[in-house]
This record gives sequence, C-alpha cells and structure tokens, in this order.
Amino acid sequence: MTQIESTPTIKAARGEMFIEVKGLTKSFRSFKKETGIRGTLKSLISREYTDIEAVTDISFNINRGDIIGYIGPNGAGKSTTIKMMTGILTPTKGYVKVDGRIPYEERTENAKRIGVVFGQKTQLWWDLPLGETFAILKEIYQVPAELYKDQMTYFNEVFELSEFMDKTVRTLSLGQRMRADLAASMLHNPQVLFLDEPTIGLDVVVKERIRKAIKDMNKKYGTTILLTTHDMSDIEELCHRIIIIDKGVIIYEGGMDNIKKQYGFERKIIFDLRYDDEDDVVSRLGAIYDIIVGSNPKNLYFTVEDNKVTVTFNRNELGVSSIMNFILQNFNVLDFSVKDMDIEAIVKQIYRHDIET
Repeated sequence: MTQIESTPTIKAARGEMFIEVKGLTKSFRSFKKETGIRGTLKSLISREYTDIEAVTDISFNINRGDIIGYIGPNGAGKSTTIKMMTGILTPTKGYVKVDGRIPYEERTENAKRIGVVFGQKTQLWWDLPLGETFAILKEIYQVPAELYKDQMTYFNEVFELSEFMDKTVRTLSLGQRMRADLAASMLHNPQVLFLDEPTIGLDVVVKERIRKAIKDMNKKYGTTILLTTHDMSDIEELCHRIIIIDKGVIIYEGGMDNIKKQYGFERKIIFDLRYDDEDDVVSRLGAIYDIIVGSNPKNLYFTVEDNKVTVTFNRNELGVSSIMNFILQNFNVLDFSVKDMDIEAIVKQIYRHDIET
C-alpha cells in the first residue's frame, strides 16, 4: 500500500495566490457512428471521431484560505475542471498549478495536500467497517497520533460518527456516508478541499453539520475550499466568491455582494391590501407608470392576487419610498414586506442568458 506523508498541522497564510488556472481546455474524443446497419458496417471499416470540448480556455486564480463557489448547470464542465485540479485528468491545453505544483505531473506530492469529496462516489472501503476505514486512512496519510485523535474527536462531535463507526460502509445511509466521506477528506488536514456536490440529497440537519465543518476547518487552518453545488443556500452561507461556468466557459466571476449589486437589481414590495374589486385595484395601479415610472415601463411591473399587490421594480432606477408613498396614498394597506432577489434567482437568469453577461 502506497503511503502518503502527512503535512504539518499549521494554519496557512491567507491572501496569497494558491491555485492558478490558465487557459485550461479539456477535449474528449468521441466515436461518431451513423445509424442503422449501414452505419454499423461502415464503422467496422473506418471510424470517424469528433472532439468535444468539456472546458474551453478558462482562467482564474484562488487565494489561499478562500472558499470559492464553482457553479453551473449539469454538463457545464465543473467536475472536469476539478478532476484536472486534482490530477485525475490532464488538460488538452493550458495548465493548473496548486501551491506551485502541476497536479497531473506531481500526483503523489499533490495528493499529500488535498482532500476530495465527489458527492455521488465514495473514497471509503465498501466492505469494511467505517472505523477500520479511518484506521487505514491514518496509515496511508501517516497522520500523527495526536492529530488523528483530535480530528476524530471533532468529527464525532460534528458528524456523530460514533453512531455508525462499527457498520460497514455499504450499509450506511446516504447522509451517514456523506458525513464519513467529508471526515475522511479532512482527516490529514489538507491545504485544499475540492468538494463536488457534498450535500446532494441530504436533509437540512445533515447539510448544516457539513457546512459547520467546512467553515470550522477554513477558520482553524485557513483551508482553501472549492465547492460545486446546486444548493444556492450552500453558496450564500459559505462562499467568499463565485465562479459561474456554462458550456465549458466562465460567464461570471466575482464576489457575492458584487453579483447581487450587478445583477440582482430586482426588488419586490409585497402589500397586503383590503379590497372588494380586484379589477378596480388593477385599474388604479396603472397610474403608477405615469406618476413614478416615466418613459421606461420595463423598470416596474405589478401583480394583484388574493388581496396582495406585488410590485417588482429595478432598484437602480426607482426608489422604495416613491412606490410606498403611491400605494399608501391610494390603498388601504394592512402590511407590507420588501424582498431582494436571492442568489438562486440571479444565477438562474444568468444560466438562461436573460441578463447580458
């Protein structure tokens, strides 16, 4: 069994560039076959191939200690990127450097310093009890006894591993396995964690435990974390910055506050009204375009339903106070609430190219 030397248990210096991705491209060759018997016979004589680019000329940098959300729809190229960053795949063009090393050229050295979780796959031994799996990982990574004890104590507190440490991995539920996989990836105190859908299919309680462990490790050791997920609550709660990829190309990169400022310009005010005639309310609301909106009606629209009026407007162009004054002066308002676009709605619009990127 190959052993991997453990890395020192120190808190990394934050802020300096840790991961560099430059012009990264990955193409896969696919066999092209015509349909029917004729196509089958033709393929026996000569084969045609086509190259499919999963990732196309992407570049970005990640600083040490950052938690980055790397998101996109299915098939966007997220997992392919992570596999190149971990050394599993070799790029067709461009390069990746992790702490100055090229992962696919220095696989063993890179493996000492990274942790990886793929949500739909496991790094655990399927037929062994979980406790034996951790004992083997301790030896593979040569984790010092004191660190191993501290880590296992913490994992038991956060993930409650003691409840199923004597069970074989194959008998664990999805939530139990994901907790165990995350603990296994953190056991040797890696400098960087690559987490590919770590909360997929999990209930709210287990998700919260996993988020806590991620935040704790980042705070305690300055661990750099790259997170892919379809759960936007993971992104909002954990990430310092997000990178959005679609069809192998980066379409957005920036901070959480910036994406909301740049793209989350829609704001809603929801009014609870008392009225008898809905058509009358709609008719009277029409005056808002002349009084407040002016020449660009796209800056505001409203809906009326079940004694509620929802006014959606561009907060970069219109103010809350003017809309509030209009509604309060013209209607009997029982209550109101103001809501900004959440990150999930913003990202959905970018995916659909409803917003020019």
